Amino acid sequence: MLGMAEYTVGIRWEHTEGEFRRGTYSREHQWSFDGGVVIPASPSPHVVRAPYSNAACVDPEEAYVASIASCHMLSFLYVAQQRGFDITRYEDDAVGLMSKNERRVSWVSSVLLSPRITYTGERVPSAREVTELHEEAHLACFIANSVKTEIRIKVVEAAFE
Repeated sequence: MLGMAEYTVGIRWEHTEGEFRRGTYSREHQWSFDGGVVIPASPSPHVVRAPYSNAACVDPEEAYVASIASCHMLSFLYVAQQRGFDITRYEDDAVGLMSKNERRVSWVSSVLLSPRITYTGERVPSAREVTELHEEAHLACFIANSVKTEIRIKVVEAAFE
């Protein structure tokens, strides 16, 4: 069983141009992960207009949606493997929706996962089993258990090889 774990991410920003007090500075920054990966980050252009944001960088909202989708995928692969199914491909185009809460504060209120999964081998899950696999994966997902965002899963017809 997984015990207590700690996750560390370095965030680095430096004021290089523009007037900080007037808000005319770049918000581009970097995320550094313990394995050595460095990712260019920026606020979403939906939140901070260009040139003070950079759409080519990862923004926190995209990363949030990606972490939910990635965690669900990893949980799903584990659950499917434990149940004896073989999977050769898992693809998802997850969508996060930003809205206002009851205090009129913006938040990522829902995430829709639409995984497309390719199965192989002799044992192929029924539609009911696919739904059960997603439900079990959702309950096992560390990230889903950590957030109040509504996470919905659109079960897409499976492909078979």
